[in-house]
Amino acid sequence: MGQNLALNIAEKGFPISVYNRTTSKVDETVQRAKVEGNLPVYGFHDPASFVNSIQKPRVVIMLVKAGAPVDQTIATLAAHLEQGDCIIDGGNEWYENTERREKAMEERGLLYLGMGVSGGEEGARNGPSLMPGGSFEAYKYIEDILLKVAAQVPDSGPCVTYVGKGGSGNFVKMVHNGIEYGDMQLIAEAYDVLKSVGKLTNSELQQVFSEWNKGELLSFLIEITADIFGIKDEQGEGYLVDKVLDKTGMKGTGKWTVQQAAELSVAAPTIEASLDSRFLSGLKDERVEASKIFQGDYSTGLPVDKAQLIEDVRQALYASKICSYAQGMNIIKAKSAEKGWGLNLGELARIWKGGCIIRAIFLDRIKKAYDRNADLANLLVDPEFAQEIMDRQAAWRRVVCLAINNGVSTPGMSASLAYFDSYRRDRLPANLVQAQRDYFGAHTYERVDMPGSFHTEWFKIARSNSNN
Repeated sequence: MGQNLALNIAEKGFPISVYNRTTSKVDETVQRAKVEGNLPVYGFHDPASFVNSIQKPRVVIMLVKAGAPVDQTIATLAAHLEQGDCIIDGGNEWYENTERREKAMEERGLLYLGMGVSGGEEGARNGPSLMPGGSFEAYKYIEDILLKVAAQVPDSGPCVTYVGKGGSGNFVKMVHNGIEYGDMQLIAEAYDVLKSVGKLTNSELQQVFSEWNKGELLSFLIEITADIFGIKDEQGEGYLVDKVLDKTGMKGTGKWTVQQAAELSVAAPTIEASLDSRFLSGLKDERVEASKIFQGDYSTGLPVDKAQLIEDVRQALYASKICSYAQGMNIIKAKSAEKGWGLNLGELARIWKGGCIIRAIFLDRIKKAYDRNADLANLLVDPEFAQEIMDRQAAWRRVVCLAINNGVSTPGMSASLAYFDSYRRDRLPANLVQAQRDYFGAHTYERVDMPGSFHTEWFKIARSNSNN
């Protein structure tokens, strides 16, 4: 990521110095710069000469592993930096660490930014989505570079904006990754239903996903999914996707997103389901043993209309995606309110339209939804998205029911549907749960027919009634 971002910056006409404690990586970067067009990249093998090579006021971008390595790198750099210089952390860092470091750097007369960078290695080289937060003064130092380095989207502009104060840039990137978790899980479930119930071949799946990528599901993740289904195994027979171990890794941002949702009391069941699915995928050995215990044919054996199934799954996937993005936006909105960041959700949707992993055509419509109403309670109630959900709910329900009846788990789609059904109902069975809480813990309750807080001696009344 660091090497590719450096080459991207150099390619846009900005001379750049690079340093890594592993000197061979420095030399490799300089060599790549020569090969890729004699780009103005200058390598240094020690931090002092690296820092001194930079024009004042200096701006240093770090891309190192989150946590202690960042603190160690800052200590190494700060020993040579001067008042007014700026450090930018481009890693996936916990937002509170960024705020702690910004305060510490301010005390030393240094500026600090925490900048989310999305798009992977390819995005870093050719144009990522950038989410800088922290010192606005620091952002202005580097704004002209970021505007050119970021992904460029026609009619929308560079995929970068000053996100807000403190650790807001890192927080937004974290939630972006949480939405990404949900998106990937939903796509995997669509694949599972089509393959396990519809019996589609990899060739058919490639065709289906390629076709989906021409419409409302047009996105980076749908595009690469179609590509994956077409790759043959060079080390054996068949397709490579079937040889990949069904065990998903993770680096922590999805877990952080779910933890923050819980702390903020924001429902995010689609994102939570995607995290749980990764946990369960990690239990590969246990699942193999469980499959021996619970043997049986879980399919209904009923014939399936492939064309109808493909269309139903497409609609179910789209409706579920709306829920995943709605949940992510609600987490950001709640945190912004708590911290006083004043985040612009429409602008965040705009900078996610290009460069990043969750880039998708319908992000433009999410932007327009928040442009129409910046105080939108939930993306689901935007008139356009509400209509789309209503138009697709029949297919959505058919897919979830079909999966359940055939023993195929669709935790993301099911959670999304339950989220929608809970949100659209004006009365939930929560009245009973609150009555139970008052019964055993005297937690009180409110009534629908009069104001105030009430407590009932449920146990005494129940026993009195049973004795009569």
